[in-house]
Amino acid sequence: MIKIQELDFKYKSNRVLSNINLCFEKGNIYGLLGENGVGKTTLLKLICGLQKPERGTCDVDGNNPCDRKPDFLEKIYFLPDEIVTPDTTPDRYIRSIGVFYPHFDLEVFNKLADEMEVETKRKFSTLSYGQQKKALIASVLSLQTEYLLLDEPTNGLDIPSKTLFRKVISQYCTDKSTIIISTHQVRDVENLIDPIVILDHNEVLLMADFATISQKLYFDFSKQEIDNALFCDKIPSGFSYVVPNTFNIESNVNLELLFNAAMKKKETIKQIFNNDNNKINQQNHE
Repeated sequence: MIKIQELDFKYKSNRVLSNINLCFEKGNIYGLLGENGVGKTTLLKLICGLQKPERGTCDVDGNNPCDRKPDFLEKIYFLPDEIVTPDTTPDRYIRSIGVFYPHFDLEVFNKLADEMEVETKRKFSTLSYGQQKKALIASVLSLQTEYLLLDEPTNGLDIPSKTLFRKVISQYCTDKSTIIISTHQVRDVENLIDPIVILDHNEVLLMADFATISQKLYFDFSKQEIDNALFCDKIPSGFSYVVPNTFNIESNVNLELLFNAAMKKKETIKQIFNNDNNKINQQNHE
């Protein structure tokens, strides 16, 4: 389990995260959403120990990530958005790093690479950006770490590759693993992630699973614009909208509407989900 308590972080005079309290449990694929520059990548770096908090704590199964101990590093992997590929082939690369991860499985890598149509015997430098990205995704999944942190993993992938990405990630997740996917491309991961974390500048706007979101908010379509909507999106045949769920009727969560509503009606969203966020904070202090 990852527990973050009262965490602050800043780059020189630029405050990025302030009094952040979050809990990431095993068996889930979390979506970490937010506009560019709100601290999504920074949070992932804090979790894996590449950054050190100014105040507060980040605990991963009793480990302080900043200590960067071998028994901690072998159970976590961070794949950044801006990839730097080595001067070798994907096949040689995964063999060279796999020795540091006790659950690495070369057969899993070969199966994923074949499924994602990656040529593992060609040098990274001869592959397209999308092919490089898929090779690295196959690599990190074959390491079978308990914690996997992915920063904008669908950037550079074409539509068929995004479909494959969702498929292999859902296959990878077990009740013993935790996956956190940071993205602002919500449509790419809408049917994959649950629960959802939405970061705003310095704070957490929302952390909730889809069942709770569906209980608190109602998503629907109308031919006319809805006046009291938290967010209303004009589409060719009418309007998609989200409102507070005062009807006790379940609806399918539209992640893009949810995100836009959170950006437009920040205080309202915080009030609607306040009790759930308080529960998270209470769990972090237990």
